[in-house]
Amino acid sequence: MKNKASSGAGPSQRQLRVGELVRHALSDILARGDLPDPALAKVLITVPEVRMSPDLKIATCYVMPLGGKDPKAAIEALATNAKPLRGEIARRVELKFVPELRFRIDTSFEEGARIDALLRLPQVQRDLDGPDTDTPDSREDEA
Repeated sequence: MKNKASSGAGPSQRQLRVGELVRHALSDILARGDLPDPALAKVLITVPEVRMSPDLKIATCYVMPLGGKDPKAAIEALATNAKPLRGEIARRVELKFVPELRFRIDTSFEEGARIDALLRLPQVQRDLDGPDTDTPDSREDEA
């Protein structure tokens, strides 16, 4: 008996598929302005990722306001409107159970920028540009 959830192998295909369905529905709802909340109407919010719990009952939605302006206010507005958002998702996505929505600030853009900055450091560039003569990287086939 294999249990993928406890082995740390990552999300199952089902989790990934349902997460993507919820992400598309949530993005569509937010883009169309289907909620009457003025706090959500005045800001464009991107939804780069939705991660589902193994039992598919909790959807953690990673969001970022366009331009990165005041992400905490956007998270608060989304959390306040979680119930109506969940109802809209129920109408758009055919699931046995509609997941509880939790919202988090997406930091992947910041992390990518940080890694990009690290790769541009002179010390790293020196290692990337020149061939490494200290370690034999490619050996001739001995067979």
